[in-house]
Amino acid sequence: MAILKLANIKKNFINGEVKEEILKGINLSLRKGEVTALRGASGSGKSTLLTIAAGLQPATSGKIIFEEQNIANMSSEQVRKIRASKFGFIFQFSHLIPFLTAEEQLMLMLEVSKSKLTKQQKKMEVNRLLNLVEMEHRKYAYPPSLSGGEKQRIAIARAIIHNPKVLFADEPTASLDSKRSRDIMKIIREITKTLNITTLLVTHDEDMLLFADQVIEMSDGQIIQSEDKQLNNDVVDLSV
Repeated sequence: MAILKLANIKKNFINGEVKEEILKGINLSLRKGEVTALRGASGSGKSTLLTIAAGLQPATSGKIIFEEQNIANMSSEQVRKIRASKFGFIFQFSHLIPFLTAEEQLMLMLEVSKSKLTKQQKKMEVNRLLNLVEMEHRKYAYPPSLSGGEKQRIAIARAIIHNPKVLFADEPTASLDSKRSRDIMKIIREITKTLNITTLLVTHDEDMLLFADQVIEMSDGQIIQSEDKQLNNDVVDLSV
């Protein structure tokens, strides 16, 4: 079932007297419980497409249908509320607060989101998420003592703490070595399946495409190939 649809998305920039076409009519559907990967050379438009789909910047024209509503027609405040409550974000760097422990990072997010959980319930939820990303044993650790992969695991837990419908990941493994990259992609895929959410990620790493259900190849602001892989654990050994 498609939860997010992009219809004829175009993005133009004016550079002096020249109009630059960054996206040239993109059509894309994202389904629940699936990881969709955007690949392509630098300048192909994949990161621009992700930020438009996430409501971080407007399209020049086109529709962004999320839960049967066109968020392209919404006010900036309406889009901000959707981002805050329905979307989660993972970036290349974790951007953790250096003086807060892993547990405190997540507790702070619950406070910011004005969660109605009791203090004990918040602690239980934080423990659940840390366990989900295999970091419960490091909950009292501060970011300077964590590896790059461990920091990204905390960032993933932070991104899903408000139970988002869609998870956006922009080069989430770019700063990691190959083993840690596979570990992070394994977690992202497992979370996508377990929580039945939708994940859209941008990656340059060919190995990371093994964890995607759908691979979209972009070039010069257009989709030039779409591969619907429909992977399962029998196809890719996620335990490696």
